[in-house]
This record gives sequence, C-alpha cells and structure tokens, in this order.
Amino acid sequence: MRPLAVLLLFAAPMLAQADDVLAEPRQIPLTRDEMKEFLEDMKDRTPRIPLLELTDEDRAILGDRADSYETRLRYHYTPAGETMRAEGPRTGTNQGTPGGQGRPGGGGSGFSFSAGSGREPDPNMSLDYGFKVELFWIVSRTNNCQYCLGHQESKLINAGLVEDQIAALDSDWLQFTPAEQVAFAFARKITFEPHNFGDADIVALRPYFTDLQILEMVFSTAGNNAINRWKEGTGVPQSRDGGIRIGRGDTPPAAEEEEHSYLTPTSPQYQAQITQVAPVVFTPAAGDLTTDTIFDRPPLESREEVEEALAACRERQPRLPLLDQDAARQVLGEEAPEGELPQWILLLTNFPRDGKNRILGQLQAEQEDAELSELMRAQASWIIARQDRAWYATGEAMNRLRELGQTDEQIFALDGDWSEFTPAERSLFTLAKNLSACPIVLTDAQVTEAVELTSPHEVVQLITYTTSRASFDRITEAAGLQLED
Repeated sequence: MRPLAVLLLFAAPMLAQADDVLAEPRQIPLTRDEMKEFLEDMKDRTPRIPLLELTDEDRAILGDRADSYETRLRYHYTPAGETMRAEGPRTGTNQGTPGGQGRPGGGGSGFSFSAGSGREPDPNMSLDYGFKVELFWIVSRTNNCQYCLGHQESKLINAGLVEDQIAALDSDWLQFTPAEQVAFAFARKITFEPHNFGDADIVALRPYFTDLQILEMVFSTAGNNAINRWKEGTGVPQSRDGGIRIGRGDTPPAAEEEEHSYLTPTSPQYQAQITQVAPVVFTPAAGDLTTDTIFDRPPLESREEVEEALAACRERQPRLPLLDQDAARQVLGEEAPEGELPQWILLLTNFPRDGKNRILGQLQAEQEDAELSELMRAQASWIIARQDRAWYATGEAMNRLRELGQTDEQIFALDGDWSEFTPAERSLFTLAKNLSACPIVLTDAQVTEAVELTSPHEVVQLITYTTSRASFDRITEAAGLQLED
C-alpha cells in the first residue's frame, strides 16, 4: 500500500516569523505511539488566526460558545457572524455551533459530519456509523490532521472498537473484511490521489456495495476532507477532553474525563508497526523512512492538454446515478435554482436530506456578499481544481471566470508563477493551492503572511471556501460527471 511518492513542498515568500509560527509543514508520525504523542502535543497548538476582543454584547450573543476559537472565527470573520449579531443573544446552555453548521460561511468547514451527532440519518444512506468513522479516520491519517484523528479515535471507542482494532486501521488491514479493505483503499486514494481516481476504483467497490452506497462513501469522505482542511487551515488546537463527548449527547464530561490523555498503552505487536496509511517514503540516502510531509502530484498540464481534457469531460458518462430534472426539483422544492439543473445537483439529490443541505451550502458559498471577492473565489476554484485534476470543476471555474470578464490568457496565467499578480493575491493563491493539495502542506508562516497582506476576514473566508471546493472536486470527479457548456 505504500506509495512511491515524489517529495514536493510548495514554496512561497514568507515574512519574518515568531518562534511559534512554523515555516515548514508538520512532520508525519510513523508509528502509533508517535501518533499518540502528536495528538497529545496538539492540545497546546497555537491557533493561526488572531481573534478580536469580545464585548459584553458579543458574549451575550455567543452564550456558552464565547470561548470557542472556531465559533469566534465565524462570528468575527464570516458572513454568518452578521446573522448571529442580527439575531441577538442566544438562550439556553447548549447552543451547538452558531451560524448554521453545514453551510459554507456558516459552519466551520462548510460541511458537518453527522454520524453519531444524534440527527436523523438521511433516508437513502445505509452505511454503518462505525464504518464511516473508520473511513474518516483513514482520511484524517492520510491528511495528517491531528485534530480530526483525535476526535475519530474517540468516536471509534464510543462505537465499540478496542485499541488493537484502531491500531490495525493504520498498519494491518488484513484484520478487516475484504469489503472494508477495498473501502479503506478508496478513502485513502480519494484523499491523497484524487487526480488518479478513475473507473477502476468504482469497479473495485461494486462487488461489496451498491452504487448508492458508493456515492455515500464519496459524499462522506469528501466532507471529511473538507473538515480536515478547516481544522488545519485555521489551526484549531486539539480538544482537551479528546472529543470524548462525541456521540454521547449533551451530557458534560465527568471530572476524570476532563483529564483525558491520548498517551494510552499500545500492544507490543503494534508498537513498531509503520503506518501504511500516511504517505511516507523510504529515503535510500538516509537509509530510513522520512517523516517529511509529502505531496505527490505531477506538474500541471499544458493549455492544450487542459483543453483536450475538458473536451473529453464534455463527452464522458457519469459513473454514479443521477436523478432526472423533475425528481431533483422535487427534492429541492422552492429552494431549487432556476434553469436547467447541473449534474452535480442531480447527483447529490440522491440524498434528500444531507445531499440537499450540501447543495444549498454550495450555492450559498458562491452567492454570499463577503470580503472575499467573486473573482478571487473563481480564481481559487480554478487553482484548486487544477491541483486535483477535477475536470468538471475546472470547466465550471473556467466558465465562471469568463463570465467575470477574464480572458483565457488570464485564466491560464493562474497555472503559472503568479508574477503578474500582487503580493496579496499571491498569498491567497498559495493558501488555496497548498491547503487544497494537502492540509498540512500549508504552513503557519504562509497563513500569517496572508493575514498580514490581506485581512483575517479574507483568510478565514478563503479557508472556508477552499474546504468547500476540495470536497466538490472529489464528489464530481469520483462520479465522473459530464461537463455542461
């Protein structure tokens, strides 16, 4: 399972940094014990985005979420904050996530992971909760998102898994069924190598899963990738309680639970096992595995090759089922957009609850009156889609850029060195490119530079938007959607 990857770290100009601002990506822990140490150390992580001081009115509005770093990011720096301020003080003790979780600009990542949250499941989703958490764990280990890894460990324990079963997720898939093994491979590939995803990956799943279940896996893991990018992009510290309340309702943790530690014993058989999930490579010169963060994507194609790929995308047939126009409109009701519905909406309306929420969130992300300009959102969409080789999303971004008056020369300049753009634009482009490629390829220093050259508002909104597009790329390309003109 270990990839033969090429070491490629994106570089960008950086300002002088404080000691606690890292100019290099975080290392990858190789063993389970090393991973546990990383999870514990991330409780002391320094958040990346500076926060504004809260007034008494702010605290009244936010209620018991006033000390939440993520809530304050949304409150101060996203359009959802305006809604929260307009609605006034919140009542009650457990208010959840203010601002409309699950929608870009409202929720942290633009997507929520519903398994174990107490919500009613989508009627067309049938995969087991624990199985989907295992996929989330695989996605998070692949992306080296320590925050999400910690929370998925807690969810897996709540779902009944023991330590050795969780350890086997990282290094011994033979302990699982053939169906689970092929699903784990799918989750890792769609996370780390979306540019290599193709027909064969869907075919490999079909002996074990229906097409609707495969779409559910695509939907879920794409959302997991979005959440990883929000947590890492904004630099959310690990929860002190290890996320132990996840799946346990609203009951506050007991005092002893507040002393949670990830440094639990590992069985001797797994102590020396090297991860088979995280992307690591052997370095012959050093004679050992490297813990450097790696990013394995080929150089961007030429303009001619892109045009050929887009032409092929206009001719291909979807790999997964779509609803027809009438059925999709019935799902969306009065919230359906005007005109012919695009294929990505016909795909997601297979899930009348969660799919509809995802569609409305995606549409909202493109319509919000925010500090992040419409042109910057379209440019970021192109940059992100090109990294993922998501041809449906690339074509959609090209159409949007043309509608905004951009020439094809200006569009393809986004594949270049960005020398003709301002330092502020380059800092935002770097953020979108690196965060979409791999959550921890984006460094503290690059986020700090973008904040200083633009504003916390633009940076938080671009991080939120990038999470949305990274998910959109994976959904549309895994389904092999046909590009509309």
